[in-house]
Amino acid sequence: MDQGSTPLFTALMEHARRRPLQFHIPGHKAGTGADPEFREFLGDAAFSIDLINIAPLDDLHHPEGAIRDAQRLAAEAFGADHTFFSVQGTSGAIMTMIMAVCGPGDKILVPRNVHKSVMSAIILSGAHPIFMPPEIDERIGIAHGVSVSTVRTMLNWHPDARAVLVINPTYYGVAADLRAIVALAHDRDIPVLVDEAHGAHIHFHEDLPISAMDAGADMAATSVHKLGGSLTQSSVLNVREGRVDPRHVQAVLSMLTTTSTSYLLLASLDTARRQLAVRGRELIAQALDLAREARERINRIEGLYCFGEDALKGSAAVAYDPLKLTVCVKDLGITGYDAEQILRERFGIEVELSDLYNILCIVSPGDGEEEMRALVEALEALAAEFRPQIGQYPVEVKTPVMPLLAMTPREAFYAETDTVSLQDSVGRIFAEMLMVYPPGIPILVPGEIVTEASLEYIREHMNAGLPVQGTDDPEVRRVKVVRRPVEELLRI
Repeated sequence: MDQGSTPLFTALMEHARRRPLQFHIPGHKAGTGADPEFREFLGDAAFSIDLINIAPLDDLHHPEGAIRDAQRLAAEAFGADHTFFSVQGTSGAIMTMIMAVCGPGDKILVPRNVHKSVMSAIILSGAHPIFMPPEIDERIGIAHGVSVSTVRTMLNWHPDARAVLVINPTYYGVAADLRAIVALAHDRDIPVLVDEAHGAHIHFHEDLPISAMDAGADMAATSVHKLGGSLTQSSVLNVREGRVDPRHVQAVLSMLTTTSTSYLLLASLDTARRQLAVRGRELIAQALDLAREARERINRIEGLYCFGEDALKGSAAVAYDPLKLTVCVKDLGITGYDAEQILRERFGIEVELSDLYNILCIVSPGDGEEEMRALVEALEALAAEFRPQIGQYPVEVKTPVMPLLAMTPREAFYAETDTVSLQDSVGRIFAEMLMVYPPGIPILVPGEIVTEASLEYIREHMNAGLPVQGTDDPEVRRVKVVRRPVEELLRI
């Protein structure tokens, strides 16, 4: 196929040039009815292709023309049998994956450090999650992937599992031995679903972790907007035919997707695919060079540490993405959140996320030498300011515990509940989700028994100023717990 072509974007441009009279939505009518300041800022060109599913432009819910052709090009580019565009972000694609293979009561093996969208899909589908503990990097307090032995054990314990879900790579850029995990599941004829939100680019350069499609996985939800160059909220769902019926995937995706699909987002996927397919390796190579040099310079700064190949230990961490710079600042006696605020307020630098011990900086083909120099120099200044504190405030790295799941998330979410203070929730079954976002990994999910250790972990994040969220109460002072006592449920 001609990867230099853009069927959908080209169709949109040709339609805009014809300037037909628009007696259809959107009501801004190519921008003439929009707020003038916003129109001037955004530009007439963007408004001219903010259209709807009229016949010349195809329909994402039943693609037969330009969208169909654009998705076929994407499938070839990503090494998939079928690719579906998502304007609901990767969260929508993840929910589609799970709901396409799991129904009420079906078991699905998932790492405990999954994104909240996985738990949302489990609640919606009624599936029964079997949590797999990820390997933890105790030095910097982050979770990696799940080991091959963990997956094997869980499959032996739960041979009736309907699917295995894994993360490739993690938010922090670390990948497990995906090929071996796929082989284990496929030996039992169980499909493998992959949260590949942070791996849109990895298929396009050999120095990056193996992609889900290259490893033989059955489905992969991929955030093209994160490191693939498309607009925010645009993603793809890559599918390998065999254990998964692509027609059913299309039906589920359509069920979860707005009928007012954004053609701006769809066009950005079409063009981002072109750039990845035609120039991806070249652009990623340039970004890798910048990231590797920055990592070396950061690791020469006293008080800072940016992991690389030294973090790869065992089958839960066999490869990493050098474009993810996880900078550990705990030896400076400050939190990652402190560092994030200083970089923002003093240096005009925004990072991807911070946690208790680290900041995460993402490098992409959109960066150049000037941007990387500014980041490293800011980190040098940050470290110099707090250098006198090195060794003065030893930090004990704490990681979240994996609570006991007493009810399925769906049962707990829809159960009769009591609203209690956070402290009084200890020993009760949680009925909400509670997480730090980003990264959006739940500390507690519906159905888990609240422990004092979980509350201590939550409080530490709240005291550090990190964005703890997810409960009905935005201040997380009061939370919802299942009314029925734990003892009664455990007897059942």
